[in-house]
Amino acid sequence: MRKVKWGVLGTAGIADGCTIPGMMQAENCELYAIAGRNPEKVDDFRKRFGFEKGYYSLEEMLDDPDVEAVYIPLPNDLHRKYVIRAAEKGKHILCEKPLAPSEAECREMIEAADANGVILMEAFAYLHSPLMKTIKAELDAGTIGDVLYMDSVFLTSSYDMSNIRMRRETCGGSLYDLGCYNTTQILWMLGQEPEEIKASADFSEEKVDMFTQAFMKFQDGKRASMRCGMVLQNSAVLAGEYHRLDGLVVFGTKGSLTCGAQFNEDGELSYTICTGGVSETRKVSVPQNYRLEVEQLGRCITDGETPYVSHEFTLKNARIMDRILKEIGY
Repeated sequence: MRKVKWGVLGTAGIADGCTIPGMMQAENCELYAIAGRNPEKVDDFRKRFGFEKGYYSLEEMLDDPDVEAVYIPLPNDLHRKYVIRAAEKGKHILCEKPLAPSEAECREMIEAADANGVILMEAFAYLHSPLMKTIKAELDAGTIGDVLYMDSVFLTSSYDMSNIRMRRETCGGSLYDLGCYNTTQILWMLGQEPEEIKASADFSEEKVDMFTQAFMKFQDGKRASMRCGMVLQNSAVLAGEYHRLDGLVVFGTKGSLTCGAQFNEDGELSYTICTGGVSETRKVSVPQNYRLEVEQLGRCITDGETPYVSHEFTLKNARIMDRILKEIGY
């Protein structure tokens, strides 16, 4: 099996705690280079994770001809700049969600990737999970009948003002950070864009949405709702603890499906089907989600697979996000 030489463009927490550990598990991934603007962090990442090279400049790493693919965990407002630069340098790209703050920027990034003949995939690791694939298969098979209503929830602790999630200039807020999970989950499971969206939000003094909720109505009569928010206890007050609530409920003409597993959770996970007054809990064995997305993009590079999170899907979700943002006045 050929291994793809990866460069990680940034030392963000998501890279440290989630994606790089997944890359270390991925059978077709070589941790080749780490880049960042903080030399101490770069040196730390290189030592802890075993990167061959460390760069104190993002641009310098993109100039390395041995880097085949880059993972971009930078703040949302920097995605466009570095996706386009990576594409121009001939690097395949896995970019953290949301790919861009708007559909227009997503299109620009996709066009740059296409023009330079490189693969670009938005990093929704949880969509690669066998749990999500199994639930989708249950709905498509009509296990609970025709879907009538779906509800998706993602709530977390809040953060102090040093966190990029709390600042408008870095495209912070709950919809960009959390709600994109909810919108993709609804779009993925129902397979269509909503005909109508109504949404409202609660904003901080810094004018980022701390809580957003949306109601969606579809052409075939299905309905869906989503709630996302950074409204639980402040993580600093909890001395480093992190509180969150993840939930999925789907009602159909024959019954219901519920799942309380966290987005991107791995291990032995479960969901419950209730039909005819009888409940059955079904289990799914789930590998580390970030490993799965890295391996899949690697196979796209080496074996010609099609990216699991397609450009079409990314653009559809960006349109939904744009509509919600307009509704709440962000």
